[in-house]
Amino acid sequence: MSRAALLVLADGRFPAGGHAHSGGAEPAVKAGRIRDAQDLEAFCRGRLHTTGLTSAALAAAAALGTDPAVLDEAADARTPSPALRATARKLGRQMLRAARATWPSTELDALARAHPRGAHQPVVLGLAARAAGLGPEDAAHCVAYETVSGPATAAVRLLSLDPFQATAVLARLAPDMDRVAQRATEAARAGVDALPAASAPLLDITAEQHATWAVRLFAS
Repeated sequence: MSRAALLVLADGRFPAGGHAHSGGAEPAVKAGRIRDAQDLEAFCRGRLHTTGLTSAALAAAAALGTDPAVLDEAADARTPSPALRATARKLGRQMLRAARATWPSTELDALARAHPRGAHQPVVLGLAARAAGLGPEDAAHCVAYETVSGPATAAVRLLSLDPFQATAVLARLAPDMDRVAQRATEAARAGVDALPAASAPLLDITAEQHATWAVRLFAS
């Protein structure tokens, strides 16, 4: 197991396309639900313990070697928003391209053949972690971190928020990230039927609205 590989996978500069997505922060800013660092922290914490937990468990299960076809169906069932399903597959396709170039793997190749339009991003990330020699806990931590770092980075651009304050938000959320990663890994080890299905209906609703905007800074 390589901690350096985990750093590569979790790096915001890893070319998986996440920088173009706000994780729901853009519509939340427009609606006035995120106005400052305190609002950002509340938003990120809520996202982490709902959709973040669900995605982290899917990634952990993929890293364990669970059938990715089964996990992709499970991800579909846990993503009621068509806009978010499309986003997850688009990000999964980009993640798969980056992962296959970085950690060549027959499992990644098979996933690409089975899902030419892209599998759900957490499933791809978990399989990428597996190809990199990482474990389920690593995959879960990676998803937990990106769940909150994406909106934090977006808020800096959308609100001209002080980046030091945004980074401090991430630091304060570190214990929550650890707890979510642990819960996700435990659920993944218990089997597909034990995977969480925590949701955030407001994120689903605003994602559908955001997809109709004629002008927007982020893809989602």
